[in-house]
Amino acid sequence: MLAVGSARPLPLSTVRFREPTHPSSHSPTSIPIRRRRRRHHGGQRRRGHSYQRYMAQMVSQCISPRQSFRIPRVPSTRPMLSSRLAIGYANPSFHGVKRSNHPSFIAAALEVPKSMSSPNSESSLPLKEVIWAWCNADAVCFDVDSTVCLDEGIDELADFCGEGQAVAEWTAKAMTGSVPFEEALAARLSLFKPSLGQVEDCMEKRPPRVSPGIAELVKMLKAKNVDVYLVSGGFRQMIKPVAVQLGIPPENIFANQLLFGTSGEYVGFDPSEPTSRSGGKAVAVQHIRQKFGYRTLVMVGDGATDLEARQPNGADLFICYAGVQMREAVASKADWLIFDFDELMGYLV
Repeated sequence: MLAVGSARPLPLSTVRFREPTHPSSHSPTSIPIRRRRRRHHGGQRRRGHSYQRYMAQMVSQCISPRQSFRIPRVPSTRPMLSSRLAIGYANPSFHGVKRSNHPSFIAAALEVPKSMSSPNSESSLPLKEVIWAWCNADAVCFDVDSTVCLDEGIDELADFCGEGQAVAEWTAKAMTGSVPFEEALAARLSLFKPSLGQVEDCMEKRPPRVSPGIAELVKMLKAKNVDVYLVSGGFRQMIKPVAVQLGIPPENIFANQLLFGTSGEYVGFDPSEPTSRSGGKAVAVQHIRQKFGYRTLVMVGDGATDLEARQPNGADLFICYAGVQMREAVASKADWLIFDFDELMGYLV
């Protein structure tokens, strides 16, 4: 419940007015009200439609300086954030509601300001508490494949070894959560069994391509004393060069490890790494949080394993990055869907 008039009102010149709209399309953060128009026929008032009755209820009382009212919200499928977050986040520029003298308009002082709108028209507008969490995070964990990097590392390695198509099909299953991650990882590696020499040749001839804006975002986070981690189901052998490029220390990498024999032949992967199995990213993020005692931790990624990191004592917030791959099943459950890292940087300025 927001108490109107609890602070000094805005000057009339700063208040935005909005044309009244049909009730099914009005914004959840603005309250357009229109006086009921009355038409007379034969001395009798014409009985209006349900829309007119709706609008009559809207204007049944005026807003006085000391009244309180509830802002209508569109039902959200986003899960509630941790109680540690500032659910009551308020825009500091808001000082109250000022009534209009115009008979058909009401001051829309509760509109989300332009600074809160999404820079990318394709992105969904995040909730205010989500923005608060992002701006106040003291640790951010990034997925690597299709997030920090444009490619899926295992797919690139498989393609380099001649088994790209078959492995890519398994990757799609793993990222949507339709099969356990450990099953998909073992199945993909068994299709081409990369040797140490093949891994090294692939890294030399096809170095990882970082996503646009990620280097600037990491630099901005580090400038704000935010710790950055890479939490990935990919392989350390392929992620370390990316970490070096971004200035992320090797101890901040949580990823899988390919195992090779004495002759460099593939013998498997290290099952003790938490990210080698379903739910592993949640375990890794919980470990990071417990070890360093972070107040607010954010996970950014594109897949089902990244979504799993949003667990009790794990990530407070999951941001789905769809700039490379748009996975509907994951995006629909995210706290914030973005298509461009510029959008995240825009809130850190």
